Amino acid sequence: MKFLLTLSLFFSFATALPLLAQKKNEQYQLHISRATSPIVIDGSVDESAWQAAEMATDFWMVLPMDTSRAKVRTEVRMTYDDHNMYLSAVCYHGNVAGPYIVESLRRDWAFGKNDNFIFFMDTFDDQTNGFTFGTNAAGAQWDGLLYEGGKANLSWDNKWTSSVRNYPDRYVLELAIPFKTIRYKRGISRWGINFSRQDLKTTEKSSWTPIQRQFPTASLALTGVLVWDQPPPQPGPNISLIPYMLSGVTRDYQQNTPNKSRFDAGLDAKVAVTSSLNLDLTVNPDFSQVDVDQQVTNLDRFELFFPERRQFFLENGDQFTNFGYSTIRPFFSRRIGLGGVPIRFGARLSGKLNKDWRLGVMDMQTGRVENMGPGVESLPAQNFAVLALQRRVSARSNIGMIFVNKESLSYTPTSDKPLYTRYNRNLGLEYNLASANNFWSGKALYVKSFSPNQSGEDAVYAANLQYNTRRWLISGQLESVGKNYTAEAGYVPRRGYERALATVGYTFLPTGSGVLSHGPTATSTYFFDPAGRQSDNESVLSYVVTFRSKSVFTGWIATDYVRLLQPFDPTNTGRQTLATGTEHRWTAWGTDFDSKPQSVFTYGFSSRYGGYYDNGTRLNLAADIGYRFQPYVSLAASANYNDIRLPQPWGQTTFWLVGPRFDVTVTNTLYLTTFVQYNEQQKNMNVNARVQWRYKPASDFFLVYTDNYLPNSAQIGQDVPGFLSVKNRALVLKWTYWWNI
Repeated sequence: MKFLLTLSLFFSFATALPLLAQKKNEQYQLHISRATSPIVIDGSVDESAWQAAEMATDFWMVLPMDTSRAKVRTEVRMTYDDHNMYLSAVCYHGNVAGPYIVESLRRDWAFGKNDNFIFFMDTFDDQTNGFTFGTNAAGAQWDGLLYEGGKANLSWDNKWTSSVRNYPDRYVLELAIPFKTIRYKRGISRWGINFSRQDLKTTEKSSWTPIQRQFPTASLALTGVLVWDQPPPQPGPNISLIPYMLSGVTRDYQQNTPNKSRFDAGLDAKVAVTSSLNLDLTVNPDFSQVDVDQQVTNLDRFELFFPERRQFFLENGDQFTNFGYSTIRPFFSRRIGLGGVPIRFGARLSGKLNKDWRLGVMDMQTGRVENMGPGVESLPAQNFAVLALQRRVSARSNIGMIFVNKESLSYTPTSDKPLYTRYNRNLGLEYNLASANNFWSGKALYVKSFSPNQSGEDAVYAANLQYNTRRWLISGQLESVGKNYTAEAGYVPRRGYERALATVGYTFLPTGSGVLSHGPTATSTYFFDPAGRQSDNESVLSYVVTFRSKSVFTGWIATDYVRLLQPFDPTNTGRQTLATGTEHRWTAWGTDFDSKPQSVFTYGFSSRYGGYYDNGTRLNLAADIGYRFQPYVSLAASANYNDIRLPQPWGQTTFWLVGPRFDVTVTNTLYLTTFVQYNEQQKNMNVNARVQWRYKPASDFFLVYTDNYLPNSAQIGQDVPGFLSVKNRALVLKWTYWWNI
């Protein structure tokens, strides 16, 4: 009944929406023809093929205003041959003197902190999924997958080449993207395309097609059209083998074990079943070179979320991991193979069946893990299988389904209350709404779980609807999660609740002042327990001021109410807990500020002060600073301080979280990154240093050093003079090679 009520409310709005059939920027067309001469990727556009190519120019300004042509000129051309698609862009400087502005030569830089040119391809012309490529003004590369109409996953990495050359009045870039690198429909001769330019000296962001300021330039609903003189060439046999070899040494000082040497090898393979459907295979994968998670001070009652960074799970991964909502995910790939659990092998078939149908099938096998701890039974080998199917409807909307199966293999429990379940399954259906004009978006969701000896109150019902224009942001969301709903291969930190959320925001757009935009946003969230009684409420009123320099200031005030449904330690340090059923109310206020990104010295700060649990108070101060010696060195540091004051037995509790980071980019293929994190709450200090040499496109050498220390203790084997004791240490050397057959 809940689901039917939710759906009827959702569709009563959805059916009234203007789902425009005509693509909004259809009149913006760029014709691409076969190259009339060979192209050399050297940052020069002297070849006759470039002179013969059609040019896209006269960009539109997106920021600071979206009602006029761009003042900074950009010229783009595209061509192709049998193997590659080529793009050149001439990016002229504006009327503000000074060198270009970049963070470093590091790959996949932050968009807002770099002079850059990037472009977006909708290779199925479905306005939902695509690819993005580009460089900053110093030549550092950017590539990613586009999903959900314009969100970018920059963890994706593939094989392509580029070159950037700087001149006194401009910088020029050239890119060559192999047809084997991207996915597209056979025989299609129209792709969605758009080009984006950011020039921080003039604070101008521009786009080839007109885009309203509230939308990212990556919005696939707002692309123009790339018209091919004939359908793009088929890449032929498209098989890539990516072997790796690894050697390393580790030592666990807590267990007082000697050095342990390691040698390992594995293989990934990519097989293009069609030009739009890809089969990924992996045997004994290793992800030791993946960036470490950024630690946080955890004062939440529920599990925190950390994003997936492992390459194997990324391509078309949105179809699996973005099913549902941020806190209702039936499948979350980080459940597979972390915490020392080995992945033996895996396979994934994913991509487009045609313009309307999209398929994802994945199967992963993990190994058995002995010695889980004193008195703890061994973790059995487990299999994770996922099936996702998506059908486009209307202009940009779709209907999707997912089936997730987690199975423990050859598992015989050793007690009446087994630690692991024999299986856990989820079956879900969702409708994703996205209007052709990009103003309306929403979702309706139903998921049911299946586990041994469990039935009833094991389903999820949810729906949301959002309206987003230049000035207005209005949204609402309803959720109902059964107390027995279980997603062992997913991320659902809270169960047994109903939630209602509403947001209203308005943006003022003044002219002729130092303020670019400003306006209030009000958000209120209510949680109810299974009996229908309110358990939580948070209401926040914020005001955001964005300056023309691109610095941003936010002020906010919030009221909170919590009725605890289970015991909770308000310091999250394993101390005494507040009792179930106790009620807590407080008011807090805070500020946030981020400085203009075009300075070589950047900074930001945030503050929060007010009430806390049990009539206590909490002060939180955070700051980050950055300095760059562009384009080779980027220095950054962050600090977060919490002061919590509660009645006894807690008293005053303080936490520091400090994280300096050093990036040295000798070239755009050789990087050194050192990341230090001191977390007083977790009593841990982590050092992660990584050298990466990209000796060929998508082929790397990694040298990774990791150290964990125990602060303020002298109880573990070897001490670092002062206040640190070593917990564990590892050194890994890894080689990968991307081989196209």
